[in-house]
Amino acid sequence: MRVESYDYIRHRSIMLERKENIIQSKVDAYSDRIVRLYQYLRSEKKELIMSTQILRSGTSIGANVMESRNAQSGLDFINKMNIALKEADETEFWLRKLLADILKKKGINLCMMTMRR
Repeated sequence: MRVESYDYIRHRSIMLERKENIIQSKVDAYSDRIVRLYQYLRSEKKELIMSTQILRSGTSIGANVMESRNAQSGLDFINKMNIALKEADETEFWLRKLLADILKKKGINLCMMTMRR
């Protein structure tokens, strides 16, 4: 059994420290906003289905980005980031549906708005 020196272990732990990850910081902030949106939609608007879908897919983005940090290979990293991208696309879908529903309830036709451009 090999006993490693304190200096070696200390040096190795310093090497393993991670620098600030701008992508992780942004998805953390995004996830926080998604959670606040979910709480608002559930408590104030009594919206259950879309808010749950937005919460699920919106917070999954950050989870997949976090998981990518421990990827076992370059391909594994790319796979995890692609999953995060798919979750972002799904979140965009649900946010668009939510917006269309809100506008519809206010009597605004989203199709008419896009045709005027």
